[in-house]
Amino acid sequence: MAAVGIDVSKSKSTVAVRRPGGEIVLRPFDVRHTNSDLKKLTSTLKKLGGDIRIVMEHTSTYWRPIALTLKEAGFFVSVVNAMLIHDFSDNTIRKLKTDRADALKIANYALTFWDTLPPFNNEEETRLLLKMQSRANERITATATALRNGLIALADQIFPGVNIAFDPNTKNANGHEKWVDFFLRYRHKDCVCQYSMEAFTESYRGWCKRKNYKFRTDTAHQIYLLAQEGVATLPKCESTKMLITQACKSLNAVCEAKQSTQLEMQRLAAMLPEYEVVMQMEGAGPITGPALMAEIGDVRRFKNKKALVAFAGIDAPPFQSGTFESKSRHVSKRGSPHLRRTIFIVSNIILTRSNPENAVYCFMDKKRSEGKHYYVYTVAGSAKFLRVYYARVTEFLRSQPSPGAC
Repeated sequence: MAAVGIDVSKSKSTVAVRRPGGEIVLRPFDVRHTNSDLKKLTSTLKKLGGDIRIVMEHTSTYWRPIALTLKEAGFFVSVVNAMLIHDFSDNTIRKLKTDRADALKIANYALTFWDTLPPFNNEEETRLLLKMQSRANERITATATALRNGLIALADQIFPGVNIAFDPNTKNANGHEKWVDFFLRYRHKDCVCQYSMEAFTESYRGWCKRKNYKFRTDTAHQIYLLAQEGVATLPKCESTKMLITQACKSLNAVCEAKQSTQLEMQRLAAMLPEYEVVMQMEGAGPITGPALMAEIGDVRRFKNKKALVAFAGIDAPPFQSGTFESKSRHVSKRGSPHLRRTIFIVSNIILTRSNPENAVYCFMDKKRSEGKHYYVYTVAGSAKFLRVYYARVTEFLRSQPSPGAC
């Protein structure tokens, strides 16, 4: 038996090899994530002989090059959650944190849990790309929110209330918000006030036609009244024009990227076998549905529904010692924050729709009627939704080959 512990970092990894009884076969050494170094590592490990098991932490995506190379070489590879390694004691009270010490600790972990190490199963390409697109969508959405808030703050000084005159969900095919394109054209309230109401209405009608937006006369009148009543604190000048142009174009560029990313998420999700089952569930829309599939992955990797709820970090593990037993516990929050965020959005959609035929909504509504706090019944509903998701999708995929349990 030879346990190989690999402490992974961005461009290199530290490797150590141990055998039972505390024997150190190979002292920690560094391996760069290059073809030449990985080939040398493969050759070195093959010379050890015997039963070899390789363990490394799931550190971002840095572990993928070395894990894929060693798996293709025929080795048993296990990629474990970093929290499991962190909580594992290496039989020492000295607090030591170096890459070399971590590699030895991981090798000791491999020896301790030799028979229960989960084998590494590479995610299929579609699921991996979907997850990466979903994470990109989160980052782009956060950037768009920041840019939108900045533009609204600028508009309040130049054209107060222009953003509330339009439906926030009105967008064109590129993902541009209507009020942003309008503000890019009519950059100051004085740009509207220079017209009469009839002249502005005709000007606005022509702009809507050119930009393929729906025209409404009452909207034109509302905008004109806002311009008449608004008080601008910044003058109509070239500097102000530059500020508005840069802010609007930046937001539009991010919205275009967001639109294309979400379309790609939908395309990739539609290629997965459980797509139709997931999209039929209330709360799983064009964005939240693919995001759920991206963050959960192949649901068959979870041994039961409790494992999926724990993966989301919305379980409340028991806490008992001696005669004390806690009756009220916070959720663990030790799972995926991305899945936790997505499932919280899904639960809020279910609450908003208030469908009495939806079991998840009825469950949350019951908790709400009992006087539970908003977060309590929302988290409880999120856990129930995941249990329903696990049951439906697993039943649909039960005839498919199952990868290793998580």
